[in-house]
Amino acid sequence: MATRAHKIGSLLFCPNCGTLLDLPKDGETDVNCDQCDHEEPASSYENIQITTHSHPDAFPSALRQKRKTQTKHHEGADHGTAVSEKCPNCGHMEAYSKELQLRSADEGSTVFYTLASRANTAGA
Repeated sequence: MATRAHKIGSLLFCPNCGTLLDLPKDGETDVNCDQCDHEEPASSYENIQITTHSHPDAFPSALRQKRKTQTKHHEGADHGTAVSEKCPNCGHMEAYSKELQLRSADEGSTVFYTLASRANTAGA
């Protein structure tokens, strides 16, 4: 009896060399391995359910990244939102941001950054 393809999930692999076998084309009764010419019956593909999953990080979005880097802290004085921003002066990677509307409503708001280390010492 001939050796049958190895099935892993919805994929079939050649039993001789381990190469991923192609799907049979319409009307084909057999599929040949590209590497060793093993002949696999097309019936091996019957009743295979194909399910795919994407990792949540596979398609990064700016909104999802923004949610990851902002955490609201409510410890004593409200310093603002903790963000991962690099200080251009010292290179520290943690800061607080506060957004204030300083001009008319049709103008953009102004964002103020305070180093986390300075905010903690200022409140003490």
